[in-house]
Amino acid sequence: MKDHAATRLCPYCEGTRATRIATYSKDEWDVVACDACGFVYLANPASYEALTEDFAWEKTYAEKAKTGGSSRFSALNRRLRRALGHKPGERGTRVWARAFGKGRVLDIGCGEFLRPPEPMIPYGIELSTALHARIDPRMRARGGYCIQAPGAEGIWQFDANFFTGVIMSSYLEHEVEAIRVLKGAHRALVPGGKVFVRVPNFGSLNRRVMGARWCGFRYPDHVNYFTPTSLRALAAKAGFSMQIVNRVNLWLDDNIQALLIKS
Repeated sequence: MKDHAATRLCPYCEGTRATRIATYSKDEWDVVACDACGFVYLANPASYEALTEDFAWEKTYAEKAKTGGSSRFSALNRRLRRALGHKPGERGTRVWARAFGKGRVLDIGCGEFLRPPEPMIPYGIELSTALHARIDPRMRARGGYCIQAPGAEGIWQFDANFFTGVIMSSYLEHEVEAIRVLKGAHRALVPGGKVFVRVPNFGSLNRRVMGARWCGFRYPDHVNYFTPTSLRALAAKAGFSMQIVNRVNLWLDDNIQALLIKS
């Protein structure tokens, strides 16, 4: 039997009633929509302990890659986005360079990626034991370090007004305590500091067409399913304004890329 945390309240409004979406639920994992606000989330996520080892990101990602899940429509969608100028990975790096400057930058859920480019000083938070062991020495070599902890706990270990930027790339969809980590990031940022967020786009055309076969569903480590509207609302609750980075082709994109700006 798999290890589960208690059934969650709605991550946005803390509502106690939600309706199971049978089409998007799988095995014992229950994807639900909040009856009060409509936010879509996994009601019974795995515990942090299970995510550290049994469901660590590198394991579930490899399993997802084995099963595929692509389709002719998904392939056509990718070709169309490339024709519109979409280049995976490049946009984020350009945005970080403009938004964060030369200061200290925190990468939450960094995996083994040394993503803040020089001259930024890289710091990280990583839950996986194996990935933390790989990235911490590399960050220390550039003047920073990586904490092994859940993001919503690790963020509070840094001083207030410490970072010029925070990266949450392919992270916030995994975080059970999304509002807590955003409030922690708001505290840890200097005035006017920014968070770069990249999350699966539950409002995308591809999800509507592909349904349960959409690439954004990952069980059990994707626990929040954001639309641009719900991401903006959650960010505002933590004290941020939001700018969409990939606004031009957002309707086609399987991901939302945004800057959250500390008010």
